[in-house]
Amino acid sequence: MRKIYLLVLLVLVSSTLSAKSLSGVVNSINENNKKVPVQYAIVHCLETASAVETDAKGKFKIDIKNEEKVTLIAAYIGYQKDTIYATADMKNIEFNIYPQNDIEDIIISKRQGANFISKESTVRTELITAAGLCKMACCNLAESFENSASVTVGYSDAVTGAKQIRLLGLSGVYTSMLDENRPVMRGIASPFGLSYIPGQWLESIQIAKGPSSVINGLEAITGQINLEHRKPTTEEPLFVNLFLSSMLRTEANIASSLQLNEKWSTVLLGHFSTDPKAHDGNSDGFRDEPTSLQFNFSNRWLYMADNGTQVRFGVRALTDDRVAGAMDFDKDMGRNSSIWGSNIKNSGLNAYFKVGIPISEDQNENISIVGDYSYHKLNSFFGMKDYNGEQNSGFLNAMFQSTVNDSHEYTLGLSAKYDNQEEELNDFWYNENGGYAGTRLSDVGREEASIGAYGEYTYKLGDKLTAVGGLRLDYSDNYGFLFAPRANVKYSLTDDLVFRATGGRGFRSANIIADNLGILSTGREIKIAPDLDVEDAWTYGANVTQYFNLGYSDNAYVSFDYFRTDFNNQVIVDQEVESDKILIYNLDGKSFTNSYQVDFSVEPIERLSVIATFRYTDAKVTLDGQGLVDRPLMSKFKGVLNVQYATRMNKWTFDVTGQINGKSRLPNFVDGENQYSPMYPMLFAQVTRKFKGLDVYIGGENLLNYKQDNPIISADNPFSSDFNSTVIWGPLSGFKAYVGLRFTLWK
Repeated sequence: MRKIYLLVLLVLVSSTLSAKSLSGVVNSINENNKKVPVQYAIVHCLETASAVETDAKGKFKIDIKNEEKVTLIAAYIGYQKDTIYATADMKNIEFNIYPQNDIEDIIISKRQGANFISKESTVRTELITAAGLCKMACCNLAESFENSASVTVGYSDAVTGAKQIRLLGLSGVYTSMLDENRPVMRGIASPFGLSYIPGQWLESIQIAKGPSSVINGLEAITGQINLEHRKPTTEEPLFVNLFLSSMLRTEANIASSLQLNEKWSTVLLGHFSTDPKAHDGNSDGFRDEPTSLQFNFSNRWLYMADNGTQVRFGVRALTDDRVAGAMDFDKDMGRNSSIWGSNIKNSGLNAYFKVGIPISEDQNENISIVGDYSYHKLNSFFGMKDYNGEQNSGFLNAMFQSTVNDSHEYTLGLSAKYDNQEEELNDFWYNENGGYAGTRLSDVGREEASIGAYGEYTYKLGDKLTAVGGLRLDYSDNYGFLFAPRANVKYSLTDDLVFRATGGRGFRSANIIADNLGILSTGREIKIAPDLDVEDAWTYGANVTQYFNLGYSDNAYVSFDYFRTDFNNQVIVDQEVESDKILIYNLDGKSFTNSYQVDFSVEPIERLSVIATFRYTDAKVTLDGQGLVDRPLMSKFKGVLNVQYATRMNKWTFDVTGQINGKSRLPNFVDGENQYSPMYPMLFAQVTRKFKGLDVYIGGENLLNYKQDNPIISADNPFSSDFNSTVIWGPLSGFKAYVGLRFTLWK
């Protein structure tokens, strides 16, 4: 670690060339000859081959490196492009674009970065772009983080196929999942939520560490992951992605963005996937992954009025049926079979709307209203246990945003949230008398309504300093008043040296079974303590990023960050107190994590990119009878190295990603106390060949064929109290090969 710190210090004090930048606004001219700022317009610099997107107020800022004179082009679908010849000393550049007649489009392209840390964001934010999502197959969201050390993805157990993320040394339930800034994957929908977002539906993923903004609610404790879907305004009338793996996993994705006229546009998204064949690579008699069948459909709309008002709304529906357990189990056998098996059926429906209304001619004041409704149903059984749940959730957020001047902005808002989760668990286990016992738990669900008010103030001192302070007060009918202050600061010591600091408080209501679905794949009795309290934690941290010229890249960087989370209260799921029981209780003592991470990105020669990152985590929790110990099954460290090379015009692209995953503490019932899993490697590779409108790719996952030995304890006696599938620290399946294609029909 000392060498890493010295390297960071050396880079931070190195002298670098200061890049210049230009800023301004893109306006459209409507029928009344009035200027309306354009959101999502593209501003391109010919000399530097760089491009940026305008924000919600039509504003942009673009780096022009060390050029003194540049050619800037503003473009937006359905409008004529506007060109400005600018000099480095120009201020507040203004583009005015008019509705397009019959002028042919000029297509300008640039090789897009894949994974990088945002230079402009106030919060430490890692961005995975559409190019990054194509580095590997990325069948779904759970498989989209292989090139990131910030996020670790693993199985929650060896039976269900449910995957969970870990951020800052904690389970993904402490990370707020957002779909274009709407909370998603909550409650009963969360165990398999990562599998229900196809990677090819996404335009980008933004990973923000820390509690971030108060606008989106209380639940962000370790961070926020925001998903940006394909937009209705994208000029792709048809996109098709087909995928087939050596395990016979078959997948098809389709997207169609249609611009109906100048005001209305829509995008249709469809998904089908199946795992038709059961596999048992470790010969323990259980499927390595469930067989499954999933259908997923989404339709999103955008309406843009002449006065700048935007209305977005959409619907989404899904169904998923998966069969797990013993190789010779069939779902028609049911839960009373003498063969241990599991059948899990999920179905869901989501509808949302977002309205943005400018209330001043200069667009400096606007009102936004966001509404969301989700329905999710889960019916399942796991051996002798069965669990059924039905969820109705609603979310409403109304905010007023005002830009006083270039230095001062503020947001005021009111929000309301309602969750009704009706859940029933029939818990059966093998008792000490040699027979079976059981109990019906009908109170594991929850019903909660809350309302909240918040305010957030932003101060900007040019490009030098941005400070954001927020206060939020919510009232929950279950827990009373919850107060969450949050603050974020970004300071540019130079144009290329950026410092960030963040801190704040978060709360979340535990979903006892849904958060811990893997515990149903055990032979233990589940005992839940009464009066579980709301989970409450503080998170704070800092980041420093140095950008510099190295090799072919003029925007290489090295970044170091540290974050700590301290719990005031946490709901503990403890399998180590009693050998035949799982105890769920409130924290009595300390629970904290410390996370350190170093990132390095460079393009040493043209079209060769290298991304290296290393994360170390110290996670502790107080368990009954043991005191403060390492959090079980939390990897101590993770290192990632990704190398990509592309030939001219990206005709061929070669990607290789290597990982090293550190040891994690095993629960004491595995091999006694103070036992740790081994360190293990992972290797991924993919080759892509581009044709006109068509990409063909072939690749492999887990090329070293590393698998966790005996992931299921007592697999030969699954109806005993010793049976346990939750001790997962490594991959369950070995080497997989795959082939696929992406077809794009451009407008």
